[in-house]
Amino acid sequence: MYAELNAPLSSVVGERTAKEFAGLRITTVGDLLRHIPRRYLSGTELTDLSTLVEGELVAVVARVAEIRRHDGHAGPGRKPRPGRLEVLLSDGHGRLTATFFGKAHLLDWWSRQLGEGVAGLFVGKVGSFRNQLQMSHPVFAMMDARGHIVSTSEEKERIAALSSGGLVGMYPATGKLPTWKVAECARLALAALSGAEDPWPAWLRQAAGVIDLADAFAAVHQPRTLAEAARGAERLRFDEALATQLTMAYRRADAAHHDARPRIRLASGLLDAFDARLPFALTAGQAEVSDAILADLGRTRPMQRLLQGEVGSGKTVVALRAMLAVVDAGGQAALLAPTEVLASQHFQTIRTLLGDLGGGRMLGTPDVATDVVLLTGSLPAAARKSALLRAASGEAGIVIGTHALLADRVQFADLGLVVVDEQHRFGVEQRAVLADKASARPHVLVLTATPIPRSVAMTIFGDLDVSTLSELPGGRAEVATVVVDASTRPQWVDRAWERVREEVATGRQVFVVAPRITSSAEGTGVVELADDLRSGALAGLRVGVLHGQLPADGKDEVMAAFVAGDLDVLVATTVIEVGVDIPNASMMVVWDADSFGISQLHQLRGRIGRGEHPGVCLLVTRAPADQPARARLDAVASTRDGFELAELDLEQRREGDVLGASQAGNRSSLRLLRVLEHAELIAQARELAAECVARDPDLATPGFADAIRATELLASPDWLERN
Repeated sequence: MYAELNAPLSSVVGERTAKEFAGLRITTVGDLLRHIPRRYLSGTELTDLSTLVEGELVAVVARVAEIRRHDGHAGPGRKPRPGRLEVLLSDGHGRLTATFFGKAHLLDWWSRQLGEGVAGLFVGKVGSFRNQLQMSHPVFAMMDARGHIVSTSEEKERIAALSSGGLVGMYPATGKLPTWKVAECARLALAALSGAEDPWPAWLRQAAGVIDLADAFAAVHQPRTLAEAARGAERLRFDEALATQLTMAYRRADAAHHDARPRIRLASGLLDAFDARLPFALTAGQAEVSDAILADLGRTRPMQRLLQGEVGSGKTVVALRAMLAVVDAGGQAALLAPTEVLASQHFQTIRTLLGDLGGGRMLGTPDVATDVVLLTGSLPAAARKSALLRAASGEAGIVIGTHALLADRVQFADLGLVVVDEQHRFGVEQRAVLADKASARPHVLVLTATPIPRSVAMTIFGDLDVSTLSELPGGRAEVATVVVDASTRPQWVDRAWERVREEVATGRQVFVVAPRITSSAEGTGVVELADDLRSGALAGLRVGVLHGQLPADGKDEVMAAFVAGDLDVLVATTVIEVGVDIPNASMMVVWDADSFGISQLHQLRGRIGRGEHPGVCLLVTRAPADQPARARLDAVASTRDGFELAELDLEQRREGDVLGASQAGNRSSLRLLRVLEHAELIAQARELAAECVARDPDLATPGFADAIRATELLASPDWLERN
């Protein structure tokens, strides 16, 4: 069935209609068949007309309460004007007017089709006239008492496809693709699948308790009952869950067949020297996770571990201990960061933590010391050449960099560990390139500061062992978060800038974050905001600007000035979202905070309160109090528990958005599955996927191979890792 489902949609509906569907990210026959109605109406169930919103394209089932005809009249010497037919539709409580314009013979025809007291299906765009909702020229079909279509407008054949057995499917639609047209195309797609074999073996369908795939497609698009439609949707959700779990299961099996060089911890080596110098004790969580990682490094199977931790939970120290253990064992470690700012910050942090232990084999350094180098695309030629040579010779035990580490010229003497920070910023092929630079399969440690609910981790990171750091190290200050309503209380904004001045007066530093670089209709950008603050509310303070379009040396210069305390206020975009560690920064003002998601706001807030000074985070917004955007801000202000916020974030947004698919510009492979709502189904699919591998270790079942291929092609690289 893979070939039939992946056939271009144009082969069934034609080029013109296929282009219209492309706007809905529907390009194949399978895409269309998985584009199922969001709800079903019975012909005997009237739509609640009070829920209609002006501007929406809707399909409603309503009863004709009254028909008013207004024939056109012609003045002396003038052509007759078109007449008007006003049809008052009712749900028993509210009213909606459907208006038709035309000559007398058309009014006659519409009047015959529309009968007072008869229910019908009306499809059109909701408008208004004199403050009353109406539809102009809706496409309609009249129904009998059982909900079956008995007469239609001029779109008879097409709109009739909406109804089967008394149920009317309401599809997600657009202006060019009304629900009746989607239904017609789905009917054509169903016909194209005739005789296709189910991709899952009979034993698997029986174990899962699902119906055949062809039956499932028919059930969701042409159901006789709501129960039948539900069974069809359940099969389609299972297919999505199983496809991801099969991908993960076969990856786990593949990893088990690869050998890695054991990196056993060396007594009295670099790691012991580092531990002896740490000015603080590891938390219980850090010690436990470190022990698990060191145990993994000592095995012949390559480690594949995800380390997730709250903002400021100490993931960097845990990762550094793993890198030092590998260096002690004669190998090298590479730390891959998504931005130059973050790579530079990691470099400075690690060099500071190591002290002379990271000074290389220079005169005066300890015997166990190693070299730490930074490799980014903006390095001067001489510095870049030196870093490349030290990485290739093995002199540099730790190499930190951005995408520049992936270049062909970058070589390692013995790459034993790859640490990927903020893994969702990197694609499949990029991580594979870095792993290929090792003679043996390297160990892999993935870091993320975005708390991940268990159901998401099981779905997206099913091929990784997951460790979690939930407690914060000692010495972290409390951070108070307040929503500043700029619309109803503009004086609060003035007070916010006064509060910034007060913080700076005590010797502290402040972040001001805006969602865009330059101003637009959506709001003020960092460049203009910084100019306004310099000449206005923050005049006299040292204000810097940092954003992604600055040249690399410019970014480094601004960041270094802020780290050194030469700037009081840093106005920045989300380039400071992760990794930036300024203990003296105790305040953050997030401008147009409603432009950010829950997890992103939590990440940004984590940049303050990283030292001994209490922090305050002000979320400035003009969003009305009754809007979802404002609810997000109130949620962030109510708790610092990243895992609680992650669950809420996932409830409010599509999984693809939460995990970065929308930023990546790629479509999510999950259309129907919701990882919170369907956690039990995902767990069932995970167990069955393991049985699939056990029964078919060589991936000889065509349906399994097709599902994995489709998953890796459709899924954003943010979702799945290729090992």
